[in-house]
Amino acid sequence: MPKLLLSSLLLVLSLSAAEAADAVGFKETTLPDASGNRPLHVSLWYPTSETGPIAEVGANRVFHGIPAVTNAKPTGEAHPLVVLSHGYGGSWRNLNWLAEELVHNGYVVAAPDHPGTTTFDKSPVEAAKLWQRPHDLSRVIDAVTTDPAMAGAIAPKRIAAIGHSLGGWTVAAIGGAHFSPSRFAEDCKTYSNPRTCGLAGELGITPANAASLDTDMRDPRIGAIVSLDLGLARGFTPESLAAFKVPVLIFGAGIDIGDLPSRMESGYLAENLPKPTTTYIDIPDAMHFSFMQLCKPGAAELIEQDTPGDGIVCKDGGTRSRAAIHDEVAAKIIDFLATAIPRQ
Repeated sequence: MPKLLLSSLLLVLSLSAAEAADAVGFKETTLPDASGNRPLHVSLWYPTSETGPIAEVGANRVFHGIPAVTNAKPTGEAHPLVVLSHGYGGSWRNLNWLAEELVHNGYVVAAPDHPGTTTFDKSPVEAAKLWQRPHDLSRVIDAVTTDPAMAGAIAPKRIAAIGHSLGGWTVAAIGGAHFSPSRFAEDCKTYSNPRTCGLAGELGITPANAASLDTDMRDPRIGAIVSLDLGLARGFTPESLAAFKVPVLIFGAGIDIGDLPSRMESGYLAENLPKPTTTYIDIPDAMHFSFMQLCKPGAAELIEQDTPGDGIVCKDGGTRSRAAIHDEVAAKIIDFLATAIPRQ
């Protein structure tokens, strides 16, 4: 069977399955900013009893989406909340696949597009405010927990944060990690890395911003965090990591793509966090982008035509499919959250 026909058939079957089970509700909204400089586009996934119409959300010409009922009414009961943080240059679509799995397990999920570091907003001014990313997540929590019309009622003591790449940095910071620009600069002298160290200027990692970065950005409502192959970890102070108060699940990509070696990033985080509440899982056949959404057939070639070298976002490191990697990661996250933020 031709790949495109098979892909279409699988989508139809997926949509039909969603119609037969509790569906995923989906909506998008914008949170205003008092200063007017940093409004947040937010995507929301949540349990709904509505059965249709089902649409594919989060898809484009290279990436698959998920089946959902757009603008559906949330269910009446209170659910735990997970906030998602995308990587540098990414968007809410990147962890769309994980949001679907979480909703089917009873979670409400919310993801902002971080201004300046998202596909949809590449403002250099906003990108150079790295410390705003954790605050973006706190703003989303504020909005979702105080307005049940957005995605339904939230269980206030059952809130977690999950992030990929720079999003992993973001959730570590909102969990209590302090980032030191001077420590980061010194580390880059020893372990110079063009990709991570080269982002310092773009992200505002400078001595002038030390007071904004090396501070407590912890949100006490966060009960657990999950990091998916994070970057910039070595700028976090060991002291702040040792004082972490919430359980942490860390995933590292076993195959290095040349700029984010997991032993230097995820491994550093795991080494310095409290051992009794930290779990580190290395996925041997995963690459950095394996945690992103599923690619359509021929996607890597299409991306290469537009931006040579970027087709790597659709490549994984072993014989397993990306879908199989996702299944493993989602199952481990759901098991972790069930223990880390259990029902009261």
